[in-house]
Amino acid sequence: MGAPVGTGCRIHLMPIQGDMAGDPLAPHSLSASELQQLLEAERAGKPFLAFRDQDGALGLFVTGGADDTRSLGRRAEMDLSIPWDSEVSGLHAELQGVGGEWMIVDDGLSTNGTFLNGQRVNGRQRLKDGDRIRIGRTVLAYNAASSASLQETVLPGAQPTRRQLTDTQRQVLIALCRPYRDGGSFASPATNQQIAAEVFLSVDAVKMHLRTLFTKFELGELPQNQKRASLAECALQFGVISQRDLA
Repeated sequence: MGAPVGTGCRIHLMPIQGDMAGDPLAPHSLSASELQQLLEAERAGKPFLAFRDQDGALGLFVTGGADDTRSLGRRAEMDLSIPWDSEVSGLHAELQGVGGEWMIVDDGLSTNGTFLNGQRVNGRQRLKDGDRIRIGRTVLAYNAASSASLQETVLPGAQPTRRQLTDTQRQVLIALCRPYRDGGSFASPATNQQIAAEVFLSVDAVKMHLRTLFTKFELGELPQNQKRASLAECALQFGVISQRDLA
C-alpha cells in the first residue's frame, strides 16, 4: 500500500493562481530541509504526490507499482487519507497506473469534483510532471520522478520543449538565464553559486542538473567554457525560457 512518507518534498514550484491557492510547493514556501527531502525523493525514481496536512507540514505520497490503483479520500482506509478536509468525499478519486504512466480518475466518485490544473476531471486524465490536482481545498503536486523523461520522445536533432523538462530543470535554466532578462548583449549566464542560491539547491545538485540539460540540448561535445552560454542562448532562442520567465 502506498503510504505517505516523511514530511518534506521536492521542487515543482509554480505561481499561486486562484484555484491553486494552497499549492504545497509554492515558490519560497519550502525550507532548506524540505527542498533536500524533495530532491532525495526525486532521486529515488518513484512518482509521488506532495501535499500539506492540517498543520501545514509537507508530506509525500509514493504512488507505488506501475500498474497499481490508489484511492484518495477522507476515509481512514484510503491509500491517501485526507481526513482534515471536510470538502473531500470519503472516496474522492483514484490514481491508476497504466504502463508506467499515472492517471487521475473521477468518474462521479466525488461530490465536489476533482480538478487538474484548474479544469474539472470527468473520467480519467493522464498526469504530467508538475501537474496540480485539487480535491476539496487540498492541492496535490505530482512529481513523475524517473518517468518524467519518458513522457515525450525527443526526435533526433530536435530541441527539448518546456514539457520535456522537469520543473527543477526549468528552475535551474531560468536562474542560469536570469542575467539576460534586460536583453544585454554582454550578459553572462549565472554561476553555479548564483543558481544554487536562487533555487535553494546545493552547488553539486545544480551541477548535476546542468549536466542533464547539456545532454538534453545536445551540447555535451562543446568545450566546457562554452556550454553554459550556449545552453542559455538555446533556451532563449527556442522559447524554452521566455523573457516573462526572467521577470
